[in-house]
Amino acid sequence: MHVHFTYAGGTIGMVDSPHGLQPGADLEAWLADLLAAFPAPKHMPVPPRSAGRIAPDRTDAQGRNTSLTTLHPLLDSAQAAPQTWQSIVNDLYAHADVADAFVVLHGTDTMAYTASALSYALTELKQPVIVTGSQLPLGVSDSDAVANVVGALQALTQGAPRGVHLFFGGRLLAGNRATKISTWSLTGFDSPSAAPLALAGAPWHWTASTAAGAAATVPGVVWKEPAPFGRHDVIVVDAVPGLSAARLAQLLTPPPVAVVLRAFGVGNLPPELTAVIAQAVAEGVAVVVSSQCLQGEVELGRYAAGDGPAAAGAVGSGDMTLEATYAKLQFLASQGLRGAELGAWMGRNLAGELTVE
Repeated sequence: MHVHFTYAGGTIGMVDSPHGLQPGADLEAWLADLLAAFPAPKHMPVPPRSAGRIAPDRTDAQGRNTSLTTLHPLLDSAQAAPQTWQSIVNDLYAHADVADAFVVLHGTDTMAYTASALSYALTELKQPVIVTGSQLPLGVSDSDAVANVVGALQALTQGAPRGVHLFFGGRLLAGNRATKISTWSLTGFDSPSAAPLALAGAPWHWTASTAAGAAATVPGVVWKEPAPFGRHDVIVVDAVPGLSAARLAQLLTPPPVAVVLRAFGVGNLPPELTAVIAQAVAEGVAVVVSSQCLQGEVELGRYAAGDGPAAAGAVGSGDMTLEATYAKLQFLASQGLRGAELGAWMGRNLAGELTVE
């Protein structure tokens, strides 16, 4: 098995500086030492090399091949943007003829955004991708870096299905269902609207639909040769008690490509905001209503307070996370979709990010 690592930055490889933590650790040497200490299981599949494959960068004592790309510049993930997502996509496809599986090392702040974005852009990729990182730098004595990287490798060697996943704190989550819930907990991510794909342990416990070695079963739209990510004007606005129509109108001036309105409950908003939403839709803005609740599904029209936005042309985000919703808008906008067409595609399942009954 050839596992390719893409290192994008983040806490996992950070060191102290006069201005706080910043990327700087020798991740290549650290990974080499870690892999040498991580025994490959005897049942690990080692696919035959097909003609024309590029020679792997490293072969360890267990016959496991690994390679590493370090993106430049390395980023604190708070600096990540759609162009960062595309750099990762490009690297994965550049090694698709070599690797049997991928691990993306990334910062935790925007890890769920990146995992979601990758899931949309990589529906044609045959290999599994696991995104991981750590809450503490690898050089700290009680760091979770080793546990998370080893956990990602264990998930792959047991036969994790194709698709983009996120491993953190002993749990393998669907990448576009995950959200960061804690700045300090070593189980800093959760999947509020979907069960974990697997729980690490002795043995690992896999859900029935993602049993080790199973083929991917997530339905979705395979976007053929998607256009690369660009940075589009998508904004996110949290509704709060007292948000005025005038303030919302100012936030939507000039009109963005799309806005995510994080509403109350199942998508409820004050009636005085309806006229602003209708004006935005008339100006070609895709208005997507999501919920501020971690767990739940937007149902516009269930209450009268949600009927106005729906009548004005807004669409609901279903049970998607904020990260999945935002990254999906960026992906679809990068494919050239705008206005009502962009809004309509938000209700279509691309990569398992959305529950469609």
